[in-house]
Amino acid sequence: MKILSLQTNIYWENPEMNFANISKLFSTYTKADLIILPEMFNSGFSMDSERISEPTSGKSLEWLKQFAKSKGAVVIASLAIVENNKYYNRLYSVYPNGDLEFYNKRHLFRMAGENKHYQSGSENITIQIKGFKIRPLICYDLRFPVWSRNQANEEYDCLIYIANWPSARSLAWTSLLQARAIENQAYVIGVNRVGIDGNEVEYSGNSRVFDFTGLRMDKFKPNEIQVQELDFNITKLKDFRKKFPAGTDSDKFKIFEL
Repeated sequence: MKILSLQTNIYWENPEMNFANISKLFSTYTKADLIILPEMFNSGFSMDSERISEPTSGKSLEWLKQFAKSKGAVVIASLAIVENNKYYNRLYSVYPNGDLEFYNKRHLFRMAGENKHYQSGSENITIQIKGFKIRPLICYDLRFPVWSRNQANEEYDCLIYIANWPSARSLAWTSLLQARAIENQAYVIGVNRVGIDGNEVEYSGNSRVFDFTGLRMDKFKPNEIQVQELDFNITKLKDFRKKFPAGTDSDKFKIFEL
């Protein structure tokens, strides 16, 4: 599976400029199976949910559909969505044929007031690309390992976190990404933004890709706009799990809503 991950600045609450920026950055890439963009790719991490949220027929999702079609790849990104008078930080997996799957961010970042402006999600999703089972999550979800635990009845091969994770907590970001790879015996991709947002919050990127042993695979540099191209091998992953089947001894549990 060939993957393109984008670490970029996000123009504050300006979808058109973000569309143009992303199109330009990917203009020389013609082949991929999966493209990953940062959290709230079209606006930045804005809490002005009533103003920036779009309906499911909005321009940003339509742009993602066209982008996926033009690149012949599944595109993962999140944006603010309004549906049934509720606001969500919603991650979409957009297929080249226009099909969609979505995940509403479960853990809302209360330190920025996200829990006051968006509705929490209640279900994970697992998508499939080129024989890989993929679990996509969003930013603050990274701090809650139970939510992302790889279990026998819901097994995945690759865990993805798209984020607007501030540079002040970059050590936590990179450390937890590596831990998720080791504990779940899965590839882990963390795609973060760079630059300064409309609230003067600074982001250094520090995007990462780890293999199923916790070994770093990427060459992302802090504070730089980059597209990283990598290939994942499902056979190597399965062989490793056979030789070191730690997952068979994991605790069984279910998450219940209170």
